[in-house]
Amino acid sequence: MKSNQVVEALSALAQPTRLAIFRLLVVCGPAGMAAGQVAEKLGVSPANMSHHFKTLSHAGLIVARQDGRFIYYSANFAVMNGMLAYMTENCCEGDPDVCDVSVKKC
Repeated sequence: MKSNQVVEALSALAQPTRLAIFRLLVVCGPAGMAAGQVAEKLGVSPANMSHHFKTLSHAGLIVARQDGRFIYYSANFAVMNGMLAYMTENCCEGDPDVCDVSVKKC
């Protein structure tokens, strides 16, 4: 990943509602969640959600798919993992045994 892509993704996440949306979609996995369900789960009005979805989508952090009359959003795990790899590329001078970057499983 290039630094400008990471900056754009981090900028998109630097807002409480968008961060909450992204974290919820990460938990949902590849199946994602319908836009209305995301709004309901987070207690955000559906009218406000489209702006947040657009920002996250533009940054490449989420992807949308239409299923009938519903739009499902899911986290773009390739972009998320690329961003994490970029940020930890030189962690502890390249010695992974020094850093504890373990990931908690759901």
